Amino acid sequence: MFSGMVYNVTPYMDYHPGGEEELMKAAGKDGTDLFDQVHRWVNYESMLKECLVGRMAAKGSTALKAIIPPPPPTGLVPSTSEALLPDKDSRPRYDWFQTDVTVHLVIYTKRKIPSSGCTTVDLEARVLQVEVLLGKMSFLIHLCLADEVEASVAVHTANSVGKIQVTMRKQTKGKWKSLGQPLEFHNTFQRKKDRALLYRDCVLVAKTEVNHNTFVFRLQLPCGTVMNVPVGKHVYLKALIQDTEVVRPYTPVDQNLRGPAQHSLQESDLNFMIKVYPDGVFTPHLNTLHIGDHIAVSGPEGTFSLRPLRNTTDLYLLAAGTGFTPMVRLIHLALQDMDGIRKTKLLFFNRREEDILWRSELDELDANNERFQVEYILSEPSENWTGRKGWVNESVLNELLIRPEGSKCYVCACGPTAFTELTTGLLKQLNFNEEELHTFQG
Repeated sequence: MFSGMVYNVTPYMDYHPGGEEELMKAAGKDGTDLFDQVHRWVNYESMLKECLVGRMAAKGSTALKAIIPPPPPTGLVPSTSEALLPDKDSRPRYDWFQTDVTVHLVIYTKRKIPSSGCTTVDLEARVLQVEVLLGKMSFLIHLCLADEVEASVAVHTANSVGKIQVTMRKQTKGKWKSLGQPLEFHNTFQRKKDRALLYRDCVLVAKTEVNHNTFVFRLQLPCGTVMNVPVGKHVYLKALIQDTEVVRPYTPVDQNLRGPAQHSLQESDLNFMIKVYPDGVFTPHLNTLHIGDHIAVSGPEGTFSLRPLRNTTDLYLLAAGTGFTPMVRLIHLALQDMDGIRKTKLLFFNRREEDILWRSELDELDANNERFQVEYILSEPSENWTGRKGWVNESVLNELLIRPEGSKCYVCACGPTAFTELTTGLLKQLNFNEEELHTFQG
C-alpha cells in the first residue's frame, strides 16, 4: 500500500530493478515511508496504474467497503509530497524502469527547469545520449541500450520539480536485465564548455521569405532526436563548402512573436531567421539548399542565463539587424512567463525601413500589450521616415533606457561585433554594471 492506495504488484515483480526481495518488504503493510526512502521522486501512480486495486477503506468508516475506482492519470507531475527535498549534493541523478513494451529513463535534476526545456536526446542504433543543460553545467547520459528500441523517443518534463522522463518503445516484448552498457562520459556532470560538440544531420523542410534578404529556414531533426533549445541559447550550423568545414552560430526563433501555438517539448523542427550576405561564405551556400537537402546542427550553446531576469522589473533589448533573433523568444518569455517584468522595450536599429524584420508583428504587439514597447532607429532613412534617425549613441540610450525609481533593469544586446562593443561601452558610461548586461554572440 502506498499513500492509502492498494496495489497488486505481482505483474511488476520481474521488472523491479531492486528485485523481488525489496518489493516484499512492503507486502501487506503501508510501504509509503519505505518507498520514499529510496524512490521519493518516482511517480509510482503513473508507473503502477495498471496494478491499482483500490483505496484502503478507513477504520470506522460507515461507507460501503467497495473498491474505489482509480483516480484519473496524473501524468508526470508529482504531487506536493513528492517535491524535491533540499539536498547539499546538487549533482543530478538518474533511474530507470520498464514494462514489457516500454523502457523509461528518469533524470532528477534537483532544481526547477525553464519552460522552454533544457534536454537534448539523440537515439541512433541503440546508442542513447541525453544531455541536460543546467546553467553552465551539463549532465550527460551515454549508453548502448540493452536491446533494440523504436527509432522515436518521447520526453516529458515536470518543470517545477526538475524531473525529466525519456520514454522508448521496445522492438521486442520482454524484460531487460539492465538499461545498457555505459559509454564515454556516461553519468558525468561537468561544465558545458568542456563538452565536445555533437552534430546531428537535419533536413531543410521549408524556406520562407521575411524581407528582401532574410529568410526563415526550417530544419527537421532526425527521428530519434528531441532538442529543447533554452531561451537565449544558440546552436551551430556546419556545412562542407569547397572542401572546407564552415561553422556559424544561429539562434532558433519561434514561428512568430506569439510563440508556439501549443508549447511542446516534442517539437521536431528548428526555425532560423538568417540574412543572406551575397559576399559571405556560409549564407550563400545555405541559400542554395533545396527542400530535402541536409545540414549538420549542434546542440545548444551559449552563456545566457535566465537567473538575472527573476528580479528584473524593466527589460531592455537592443538589436541591430538579425541581432533581433535572440530577442524573439526573450520577448515571448518576458510577456508570457515572467509577470515580474513590468516593461519590455525593444530598441531596433536598422539601415532602412525595408530592413526591419517582423515589423507588422512588432507593431501589433506594441499596440495590444501595454508591457511591450518598440522603438525603431534607422541610419539611412528615406525622406518619408518620421521615426527616430541615427545610430546607437549615448544620447539615444540615455533618453530611452529609463530607470524608474525602485526598478531593477537588465539590458540584452545583439548585433554585429562593432555594434555590441560600442553598445557595451556606452551602457557602462550610463552606469549599467556587468550584472545588468548581457551581449549575445553576433
